[in-house]
Amino acid sequence: MMRLHALLLFGASVLSAPAAAQSLRDRLPEDEVLYFLLPDRFENGDTANDRGGLKGDRLVTGYDPTHKGFFHGGDLVGLTRRLDYIQALGATAIWVGPIFRNKPVQGPPGQESAGYHGYWVTDFTRVDPHFGTNAEFKALVDAAHARGIKVYMDIIANHTADVIQYRECGGCEYRGRADYPYGRKGGGKGEAINPGFVGDQAQTAENFARLTRPDYAYTPFVPAAEKDVKRPAWLNDPIYYHNRGNSTFAGESSLLGDFVGLDDVMTENPRVIAGMVEIFGGWIDRFGIDGFRIDTARHVNPEFWAAFVPAMLERAKAKGIPNFHIFGEVADPDTSALARHTRVDRLPAVLDFAFARAVNAVSAGEAGTDRLATVFAADPLYEGGEATARRLPTFLGNHDQGRAAFFIRKANPKASAEELLARDRLAHAMLLLLRGVPTIYSGDEQGFVGDGGDQDAREDMFASRVAVYNDNQLLGTNKTNATANFDTDHPLFREIATLAKLRRAHPALTRGRQQLRFAGDKPGLFAVSRFDPVAGNEYLIAFNSSPQPWTGNIEVETGSAAFTALAGTCPAGAAAPGSIALSLPAFGYAVCAAGKPQ
Repeated sequence: MMRLHALLLFGASVLSAPAAAQSLRDRLPEDEVLYFLLPDRFENGDTANDRGGLKGDRLVTGYDPTHKGFFHGGDLVGLTRRLDYIQALGATAIWVGPIFRNKPVQGPPGQESAGYHGYWVTDFTRVDPHFGTNAEFKALVDAAHARGIKVYMDIIANHTADVIQYRECGGCEYRGRADYPYGRKGGGKGEAINPGFVGDQAQTAENFARLTRPDYAYTPFVPAAEKDVKRPAWLNDPIYYHNRGNSTFAGESSLLGDFVGLDDVMTENPRVIAGMVEIFGGWIDRFGIDGFRIDTARHVNPEFWAAFVPAMLERAKAKGIPNFHIFGEVADPDTSALARHTRVDRLPAVLDFAFARAVNAVSAGEAGTDRLATVFAADPLYEGGEATARRLPTFLGNHDQGRAAFFIRKANPKASAEELLARDRLAHAMLLLLRGVPTIYSGDEQGFVGDGGDQDAREDMFASRVAVYNDNQLLGTNKTNATANFDTDHPLFREIATLAKLRRAHPALTRGRQQLRFAGDKPGLFAVSRFDPVAGNEYLIAFNSSPQPWTGNIEVETGSAAFTALAGTCPAGAAAPGSIALSLPAFGYAVCAAGKPQ
């Protein structure tokens, strides 16, 4: 293992509740190390809730621990019991997958799956019984805060579960506004009513009061058995949905179409805006949570976010939470697309898919290190510029696209286990040391690889009974997913934990400005400097993505001298004013801290 000059790996004591609350409230979003998990796949602390209080087979209860597409039993009690593990990893905030009550099972016959992931919401006011109770969520938040750990909720405003059906068809294709304008009568007939629903003149209750029927494109209806399933109750009325059929994820359908059949909420309507503000503001008021990750944010109209985000920040401030972190999911690796949603939608931050794509390509040896330089060169495009870029949650993999280890192994099918682990370590070093808010996907620290994206990347942390999970070969261990994987001695766990402590100990690595030092069009050196926001001293951070050692000179500030190695091996001083000589092993990295500028 690479030599790391850092603080002790373990032994962090639990803070007293008042001290922890004070320190976590003062931390800026960029100070955090996030840990993302799906409660169903993390830890089962209460087997009594595995079926969510329902009786019947898996198509009724949603519970089948042997199938990757159904509930497995993880819950909030289990998560609370594992807070010591998360704290030992060095995470300072937990992003919890959606916990709202879901439709247990949906999908066409023979293709059903369960709402274990949390994105098929029917009741936005309570915890899904498969995960526990509202009281147990409160206990989780309080226990996390006592340890100085923040809790972020994963929320959805774009859609609900698939409840509304169309009389004309199942899985209907999208019908646009030009052919099917909003009107007083159904089927696009009669007097049109402001077909755009955009702009200052349209965003009024009076305008939307003229829309009295939801059948302008299709004839929507709610099955009798589900007529009152949604909460709050206003969500049961089809008038508050677009009802235009499935999105093609292009053009206007990206905003107005059903997301793979899920009921697309009419977020232009002032009644919907007020309702969503009340729903999610209530979770802040009642539980004192610390942030929101917004699912499918780019599929919601900008006017909604312009009203929603300030309202949430105000609710948080009123609760004594001045640094409430809001970031949207914009699943696009194009930095210009990501930045546009911070300018047009006014989202405070977005998940940095461009960073993930670049680090995965560089660490796997598929691209030169200039791929990273291109991502960071676009930081001024974000609203607020580089300061906003430092608040973008960065990641390597997730529950949708797959894990970093999967991409590395796919690109290097003949590589040894040692090389795959070394490349994965390098990717995590980039995640923890470069600008942004590093986000660890649960299981990555245990060498999980997965078989791809979506359900194939949602392995259980507790002992799994899913055959397609249990045949996976993990990195850094001989264990499989068939046993619980909470090993604090796993080499990736230890590496991440040490880097997380290093990051927290040096403001330059959280709040510091980042300056490119070197990038090339082939695997090899990537180097940046980060600067202490108060003292101004320089931290040179260098990575070698090549299977060959690298030795050479790297530019630094002319006033930087007396370097100290915080990770890897660094020279004691500059080779000449403005330059240091550095050697990096294959897939190695170094962090060299200079003294105060001379």
